[in-house]
Amino acid sequence: MIYRTAFPLLAFLASSACGGTEATSPANRDAGIRATDVVSEARTPAARSGDLNITKNCIDYNGAANDICTIATSNLKAIPVGTTITYLSSAIPPTLNTDVVINPPGPGNNKAFGHCTLNLATGIGVCTISGGTGKFTHLEATVAVSNIGGANFAWDGTYTYGPGE
Repeated sequence: MIYRTAFPLLAFLASSACGGTEATSPANRDAGIRATDVVSEARTPAARSGDLNITKNCIDYNGAANDICTIATSNLKAIPVGTTITYLSSAIPPTLNTDVVINPPGPGNNKAFGHCTLNLATGIGVCTISGGTGKFTHLEATVAVSNIGGANFAWDGTYTYGPGE
């Protein structure tokens, strides 16, 4: 029981000696936050997020397993022009319901994994991306898919990279 009453005093003295003010504020003292907790939180990278806008050309997609589409424009540096999207399952009309692998050009083991569903008659659907390898380990995204003419499609939605990216 003595350590419970002594610890806040030691934390206060340690933080005062270091010149820290966050750990000595009444709110932090009352919550039992130590000076080391404040330092640890400051070093943890925050998640990044934003809008995701991609267009892709699917001239090479014929509805077979392992067919691909190629990214034509992208506002996300991690998914540059030339990135391929491989559709792992065959389309079974009237829908496409498949897992996908997003593979940017260049060296490294950087692949994102997801799932897409698409109404083949309307060209409207949804894709979700959930993690991967390399720079995509903590990527989460949800996009609406729409046909923008011929073999060209848009992906419009949001993305989040978790801490550490």
